[in-house]
Formats: sequence, C-alpha cells, structure tokens
Amino acid sequence: MNIPQLVTAAGIVASLLFILAIAGLNRPDTAKRGTAFGVLGMMLAIGATAISMVSANPSPITYWLLGGAVAAGALIGIIRALSVKMTGMPGMVALLNSFGGLASAFVGYNSFLEHSGGTAAHLVEVFLGTLIGTVTFTGSVVAWAKLNEKSWAAQRLLPGRNWINLGLLLLSVLLGVWFVRSESLLALLLASALMAVFGVHLVIAIGGADMPVVVSILNSYSGLAAAFAGFMLASDVLIVTGTLVGSSGLILSYVMCRGMNRSFLAVILGGFGGATGTSVVVGADGEAREINPEGVAKLLTTAGSVIITPGYGMAVAQAQHPVAELTKRLRGLGIKVRFGIHPVAGRMPGHMNVLLAEAHVPYDIVFEMDEINGDFPTTDVVLVIGANDTVNAAAMQPGTPISGMPVLHVWEARNVVVFKRGRGAGYAGVPNPLFSAPNAQMCFGDAAQTIQAINAALAKTVANAA
Repeated sequence: MNIPQLVTAAGIVASLLFILAIAGLNRPDTAKRGTAFGVLGMMLAIGATAISMVSANPSPITYWLLGGAVAAGALIGIIRALSVKMTGMPGMVALLNSFGGLASAFVGYNSFLEHSGGTAAHLVEVFLGTLIGTVTFTGSVVAWAKLNEKSWAAQRLLPGRNWINLGLLLLSVLLGVWFVRSESLLALLLASALMAVFGVHLVIAIGGADMPVVVSILNSYSGLAAAFAGFMLASDVLIVTGTLVGSSGLILSYVMCRGMNRSFLAVILGGFGGATGTSVVVGADGEAREINPEGVAKLLTTAGSVIITPGYGMAVAQAQHPVAELTKRLRGLGIKVRFGIHPVAGRMPGHMNVLLAEAHVPYDIVFEMDEINGDFPTTDVVLVIGANDTVNAAAMQPGTPISGMPVLHVWEARNVVVFKRGRGAGYAGVPNPLFSAPNAQMCFGDAAQTIQAINAALAKTVANAA
C-alpha cells in the first residue's frame, strides 16, 4: 500500500471513529467510550495528515514546522484540560470554537493565495469557508467573554440592530460576487472584516439565558467552516468531520431552542436576559421563608420521594460531590431519589449531566425534563440547587421575557427547598414566584457547604436512631 492509499484508508477509519464518537456521546453511560473513539480518530487523522505533508515535502523545515505546531498545540491543550474547572468548561468550549474558526479562515486565505486562477467553485469554497470561520472566531471570543462575565461583552442592543445585520450580510454577498468574478484579495479582506464585525454584533446582543444555545450554534459554525476547509484541501476526513460537527451542532441547537420554546432566529436576533438580575426574592409576607440545613435534613427524613433539579449555581459552588453523597445517603434510607435536568441548565449543552457523571451519580436516576415533569405532583420534596430560570413559573404567564419557555414544574411538589447563594433573580433577570409559594422554603448560602451540613445532620440523625 502506497502513501496516498494509506492516507485514504486512515481517513476512512478516522471518519468511522468520529461517527462512533457522536453516537457514544448520545448517552451518559457510553460517553466515555465515545470520547475515546473521538480521541483515537483525531490522533489517526493527525498522523495521516502529517505523513501526507512529509511525503509531499520531505525537507527538514517540514519536520520542524509540523513537529513544532503539533507539540505546541498538544502542550497548550494538555495544560488547559488539566487546569480548567467545570465552571470554566463553557468558556473553554467557546475558545476552542474560536480557534477552529480562525484556523479555517487561515486555510481559506492560504488556499486562495496558493491556487490563484482557480475555478469559480473553488473561489466560492474559499469565500464561504473564510467568512464562516471569521464569524465563528469573533462570535466565539465574545461568547467566551460573556461566559466569563467580562464587562465589555455585556448585552448591548443597538437601535436597528436587525437592519445592521441585514446590511452586513448584503454587503458581504456583493463582495462575494466581486471576489468570484475578479479574484480580488481586497474583496476577500473587506468581506472578512465585515464578518468579523457581524460576529461581534451578533453575539453581543445575546442575553445570558440564551448562551447555551449560542455556544451550540457557534460549535456548528466551526464544523461547517472545517468542512469548507476540507473541500479546499481535498481532505475527505476533514469534510466528514466538519459535516458531522456542523450537523450535530445544528440539531442540538434545534433541540435546545425547542426546550426553550424559541426559534433559532429569535435567539440570534436578540435573545432574552442580560446580566444576573437584581430583583429581590420575597415571600408572601414580604420576606423569603428560610430553612436551615438541619431543617432540610429533618424534612428529607420524612420523605418517600425526592427530586433534585440542579442549575449553574451547583457548578459555581462545585457542589456535585456533596450532592452525590446526599443522594447516596437518602437512597440508603430507602428514599427514592431522582434528578430532573432542564435542556438548558448550566452554561453549555449537557453541563449538569457532565457534573453529575463526574461525581459518579448513577445514570439511571438522571432524567430529562420531559421524562420527569409529570412526576412532581406525587413527589414529597424537591431540592432546587442553584437553578432559577429553568424552574421559574413566570414562564407559564404571558408578558415576561421567558414566557412560553418549558420549565420544570417543581412548584407542584408537596415541598420545595431552594438553595441560593443570595437573593438575586436568575440570569434572565425575571423574578421567580416559586420563592413566595406556600410550599417553598429558601436555604441561603454556599451550596456545597449547605449540602455538606445536611449530610452531617442526616448522619447524626441515623446514628441517634441506631
């Protein structure tokens, strides 16, 4: 088998591994296997690409450039993977999307400069790949800044923003016609500049509550940009990989938008929610009804069934391990415990599932919103840990920014305990009527410390009973 045949075979195997990776990531209990398939496929694809490059240019400079690039990328990736916290994962995903977009844009420019006088089809590939990559790069940088609560990336809604977006797109189309007809580098540069502005303007208008969908959409953009890069480089594995990422990202975005009762265009053209709200939590008598950890432990010992609904606050407090311990203790007492996960809980798709898997919570007691929403009326206690907008009954009422968004109906349970660090509203800035419900009580404080205190109180109760 010669080198071209070897590279082709490696590309086919890598593509199959990527398909198995996507299939594996569909379920929590097969996610590790899916990740392993993805890593193996990427290593095979990189190896095949390196062999192809070296065989085409067997000079020392090729070895040094290729080896240096691979070593630098691997070192940075390993350091970031080992140092990033779970709360920083959404931002890291956004940064990875930005790097993918930037790489695709560079491939576009290189392909244009190296293959001047190409066909119209090639020029269209270059133009679209470069522009999608540029939008992905700048939009993802803004997404990273939003997820890390950088002040310069706070939500801004410019007057006539939709007309601005439309104007930028129309100008880009005109520049694209100019580029294809004349092969003008200036046209490509101007279009890239417009798309860089478009990416910033598009994402900076998005509110915090829509960020999980935006991260998913940007991920799909990075895949589409990679697919165009594959056409430019005549790389089958890159085409397959980019198409897989692009299509799966768009499907996930659709599923999440459906989970929020929102359309793709509604998210892109504005989004709801800005920075964390400042509305005060009040109860029916003007003050929130509070309960301490010992009171929560006592309430739990009288329960037959418990549902835990986590949110981003659990990630911030790194409370997943105390929550897993609490789950184990309650199940040891014969109490039925399950988890209810909203499609957009956290700051990226699957954020809560990853946290719970990290803490070794059994997969078979973790349920999606649609699977568990009908069980709240027969549940004794619901523990809302760091969630707000996803359990906000205001979504059931007209006239609010989250109206129509499907939420977890936790207020239908017999008792609800809400764990919050402070008295602010959620990320969408909408006050939650759950907090003033007669069957709800607030347990204020750091979620990890509070849950640990509940675990200690439960252990003491069990010891006294023995």
